[in-house]
Amino acid sequence: MTKPPKKKPGANGQLPVPNIADRNANSSDDTPSRGAVALSIGLLSNVPYSVATASNVFGIGSEHPFANYWTCEGGLPEVISVLPEKLQADILLSRYFECVDPVYPMIHRQTFYADYEHFWQMSMAEKHQVDAAFIAQIFVMLALGTQFVTSTTAQERKQTAEFYASASNQALRMFSYLSTASIRSIQAMVLMTYFLINDNHASDGWAFAGILIRQAYAMGLHRDPNIVTPDASPFEKQQRRKVWQAVLLQDTFLTVLLSLPPSATHTDVSVDDLLDHGSSIASSDPTDNAYIRGSWTLANLVQETICSPRSLDVPICATARHKSKLIADFRAVYRSFPDVFRSWDTESLTALAGTNKRVVRQTLFLTSNYFHNLMLVHASESPDVPVNVRGTLEAAHDAIGSFFLLFNLLESEARVWWVFNHRAFLEALCIGNVLREAAKEPLGKELLAKDPLFVRAKADISK
Repeated sequence: MTKPPKKKPGANGQLPVPNIADRNANSSDDTPSRGAVALSIGLLSNVPYSVATASNVFGIGSEHPFANYWTCEGGLPEVISVLPEKLQADILLSRYFECVDPVYPMIHRQTFYADYEHFWQMSMAEKHQVDAAFIAQIFVMLALGTQFVTSTTAQERKQTAEFYASASNQALRMFSYLSTASIRSIQAMVLMTYFLINDNHASDGWAFAGILIRQAYAMGLHRDPNIVTPDASPFEKQQRRKVWQAVLLQDTFLTVLLSLPPSATHTDVSVDDLLDHGSSIASSDPTDNAYIRGSWTLANLVQETICSPRSLDVPICATARHKSKLIADFRAVYRSFPDVFRSWDTESLTALAGTNKRVVRQTLFLTSNYFHNLMLVHASESPDVPVNVRGTLEAAHDAIGSFFLLFNLLESEARVWWVFNHRAFLEALCIGNVLREAAKEPLGKELLAKDPLFVRAKADISK
């Protein structure tokens, strides 16, 4: 447990927020505090005080996320009956594997498609007996694929995607997902959480992810497969690691955005074991395991050093030495990324987008995550550690620059990814807070007008 330090409150009785990135820009006093604008400055959520009326968790998504099309007696056959024609399903799954799978590569494509093609060959009676979690997985993949379709209107995409998501949720109910868990059901729930967030239901996504994490723990996915499932095949062990990594990643980077405590905290799964096996069970995409390793290593560092302290408004770094070491740790993680993810410029990545968009997506997501969290480290302060203004602006520029580039290269996709958009929004807020504080210093306005770093920072906010 992280214990907050003993501090004297400011003149208004409130403690200062120890990270300039998290301060409320609307605060009127000189000791910015969250005050009534509470848990997540980015979401501008209100603290649910102990009153009789219900409180929307984040102020996002106030209606039930799953429309009810289902009857009491219909069961799984009713869900299967609303599957689109196979040609349409093939197109949407292709879109899923093109746009979503590069960013969250946890489903083994060849195995999935073998099961999927076999399903379509079954008789109707056989289909009605199939694993309900597999049907849930298909439908949530269709829902996500629909979000990235460009041939229909935004309203049509939203309605169709929400219909498929409702079907997935109904299949999970038929699976009894609150009391039963499997690799497929966990995969479906991870994807459902991302769907809900992209669909502007962040509050529902957060709650759904809580069930997901409990079920992942119940399955023992947080444990080293060599210990808890020693007799499993190498492929099964690989899948358990990849699914746990997906759960850990989702939890870590969502809690960064919401300034809430991490949940996927207890694990002895080693990132180094991911690549121990032969190519026959590895992904067919050569950068996937490197991307997973990089994301996983970053998430482990972020969870421990950023998520936990920020959830309690505890300074990320208590001493200058601590801050120096943490920045060195972040840079070591960055150096561990393969060259393809860190040795690029705008021109080379733009050229790569013509031949390998998968690597482009992975590069930009990894870059955004890394520099956003490095920004939070530089922006942290404590009584003995000032904000590193220049480091904060440099990291924020690199982070928000990855969003601009994603928008330039893959505009339709950039509009869908809530997490990427929200990170960029929080980065702009952080830059604004830094500039506001800098303007209060002697010669501050002259600095903002002439120093190239500050001029560039203002341009990032404008853009």
